[in-house]
Amino acid sequence: MIWLIGSRGMLGSEIANILTQKNIPWIGSNSEVDITDVNALNNFADSNDTSARQTGKSVSKGTVPGKINWVINCAAYTNVDKAEEESETAMKVNAEGALNIARTTRRIGAKLIHISSDFVFGGNKNTPYTEDDIPDPVNAYGKSKALGEDCVTSEITRYYIIRTGWLYGFNGKNFVYTMTSLMKNNSSVKVVNDQKGTPTNCINLASFVYRIIETSEKAAGLFGKKSALPYGIYNFSDGGEATWYDFANEIYRIGRKHSVIENECSVNPCTSQEFETIARRPSYSVLDKTLIQKSLGLKLSDWKDSLEQFIKDKRFNP
Repeated sequence: MIWLIGSRGMLGSEIANILTQKNIPWIGSNSEVDITDVNALNNFADSNDTSARQTGKSVSKGTVPGKINWVINCAAYTNVDKAEEESETAMKVNAEGALNIARTTRRIGAKLIHISSDFVFGGNKNTPYTEDDIPDPVNAYGKSKALGEDCVTSEITRYYIIRTGWLYGFNGKNFVYTMTSLMKNNSSVKVVNDQKGTPTNCINLASFVYRIIETSEKAAGLFGKKSALPYGIYNFSDGGEATWYDFANEIYRIGRKHSVIENECSVNPCTSQEFETIARRPSYSVLDKTLIQKSLGLKLSDWKDSLEQFIKDKRFNP
């Protein structure tokens, strides 16, 4: 059984879709289970309420029906600008919440997959960040996510922390939906061209999360635990890199190609100083994915290809 925290969110809903398609039993929780309250988490974990569970095959041969073997934490405070004004709330959710989830995970004897962020880095490099680079966040959101990682690693040993960023998906507010709407209703838009990262489709990240579970369970059943992906911190995003300006240009190109955007709209570059925000953003937050590519033999989708698949999908509804 998998406990998916944040199952109705942008990423969580995609993970839920995959688990359901694979006939893997799971139970979801959202705001009704307060992750900043460890007692609420423990009560949910111990509950016999199966109303939210999906029936299906066990994750592995030895899995006990109803027993939670995995916890996936997709819940987070993600408003980067608002976090500057609500830093205590961001810390409470992203750090204290992560600590509580880790403690509950340890108590029930499960494994944890925790979603982190590329914003744990400050952008002082000009080459992709590896898993071994030291976090140096430049805003309150990044600091809360970095502390959340520390809370997980200090509390349990059976964990996978996944750093990712620039996510977009069908369920929730994101850059692709925002830009598409702006482009459909304006003759021009301005987008910053001095911040670089990698746009990432939530479907691909959800598939990677499933791959971790599948690999771990198969390895434990067939070859012993040493054959599973080692516990630790891993980077994941789509392939390549782009500025927000590059990202917006591609959204417009693909949108026009598939008649999602019917009017002409010019995409104009600007600097971060010209497009001032409350929170400072890292100028460079591209993640190095060499480790997961070598460990799992993953072939990453180029971010442009992933974006086109997203916009072409019948679920696309900005």
